[in-house]
Amino acid sequence: MRRAVSLVLACLALGLTSTIAQTPAPAPAPAPVPPSGPGAAQFRTGVELVSLNVTVTDTTGRFVSDLEQSDFSVFEDGSKQDITFFTRRIQPVALSLLLDSSASMVDKLGTLQVAASNFVQRLKPADLAQVIDFDSRVEIRQAFTANQADLQTAINRLSTGGSTSLHNAIYIALKELKKIKATSEEDVRRQAIVVFSDGEDTSSLVSFDEVLDLAKRSETAVFTIALRGPENQRKGFREAEFVMRQLADETGGRAFFPERIEDLNGVYSQISDELSSQYTVGYSPRNPRRDGAWRRVVVQVARPNTLPRTKRGYYGPR
Repeated sequence: MRRAVSLVLACLALGLTSTIAQTPAPAPAPAPVPPSGPGAAQFRTGVELVSLNVTVTDTTGRFVSDLEQSDFSVFEDGSKQDITFFTRRIQPVALSLLLDSSASMVDKLGTLQVAASNFVQRLKPADLAQVIDFDSRVEIRQAFTANQADLQTAINRLSTGGSTSLHNAIYIALKELKKIKATSEEDVRRQAIVVFSDGEDTSSLVSFDEVLDLAKRSETAVFTIALRGPENQRKGFREAEFVMRQLADETGGRAFFPERIEDLNGVYSQISDELSSQYTVGYSPRNPRRDGAWRRVVVQVARPNTLPRTKRGYYGPR
């Protein structure tokens, strides 16, 4: 697996001046493909359908999980859409767990490993997860599996050293998640990345713009955790905070900035609870154009004092 990752990064190095040579970033306007996110199996009828994973919270931040389809309204580029699919059913998750193992983590790695292991224990039997650690290199420690013992073993094998190739790690995780295909309705999965880092990217070959573009073209929600300790109050971390927040906001995930490494258990618990509290809302776009343009999506909820959150949009077909 290390050889495969090294090959990807070697290809990245060869094509950095324009696009990736052997493992290209997605073209600005890809050909339409059947949706691979939650609910995709139900949607394979030849009719294009946009699938949204929606999190709803109240004013205290608690998840609201008793809404009906009639409570939701969806707008695409300001035009109201007809909701054609809706479910509150908890669907299994395909999740990529990214862990920073750079040299700056030497005193924090043990706490991170405990928190990540506790997070893995909260996964449900039908969920799939992989473990990726990153420093100067990106290594897939455990391929996708439902075996929690194997995931925990991979987490415990982490060791620190090197710089931080955050962008490379997220890029590879998005590519790996794209390989997860549903073969039946029961096999449809929400896709998510949960990435932890304690600082800014210092050694990636992939730019943030390339990573963000790939994330926006995916069906993956990115949950980011950036440790905001006293030593991180510098310009570099402010840039890392921007990166983490934008990735989460654009994909319908969430960004966390704990002050202490000891706060990680609570953060991972919140992410686990959110993945179990989402709605799936689908609609067939009224826009008939096949121009590959970005389409802005807004979800509204009729119940007062609630806040819905989902991805900010998608690229139309071409």
